[in-house]
Amino acid sequence: MNQTFANTLKRIRTEKGLSQQTLADKMFVTQSTVARWENGSRLPDTVMTTRLATVLGVDVNTLLTAAVNDESPNVILVDDMKLILSDGLPVLEEVIPNANVIGFTNAEETIEYAKNNRVSLAFLDIELRNTSGLDLCRDLLAINPRTNIVYLTAYSDYSLNAWSTGASGFMLKPLTPEGVKEQLKNLRYPFLVGGNDE
Repeated sequence: MNQTFANTLKRIRTEKGLSQQTLADKMFVTQSTVARWENGSRLPDTVMTTRLATVLGVDVNTLLTAAVNDESPNVILVDDMKLILSDGLPVLEEVIPNANVIGFTNAEETIEYAKNNRVSLAFLDIELRNTSGLDLCRDLLAINPRTNIVYLTAYSDYSLNAWSTGASGFMLKPLTPEGVKEQLKNLRYPFLVGGNDE
């Protein structure tokens, strides 16, 4: 447990007048993720620490000096609709409790994160604002060929194109615990998900 980082984060958040939920919303993570950071049971990686510094308006070195990389699997959800992120992130945390679950709204930030962190599983919206989830899949697999990709979409018409990209799965929105559990059974590169279903 890293109480130095936990205490630093909690102090800065409190000084800025932010609740854990408000900080979570700005970070595209769940409130429980922020709570874990603040109780010292989990640490954000360097990319998330940099994002924290930006959101909190502090020098990144203030947080980086207290943070270390987490060895938990990184699971990302990419959708340009914030509502999908806010509804989907808790589902992923419930089903994969030992993972770092992080949301992104654009391909550029996703790619930057993937370059600096090994992504075990990515749930990708196919229709992103400035790019295609199919192209983002190819980019993520070029960075790490062992990344499991599951497409999320509201349109089943995309399924044929999705399979040609090297993805592990395809599911229709919304993200549900049952749907995620089914996808986990079919991953090309399985990893330890934690919880009662190991």
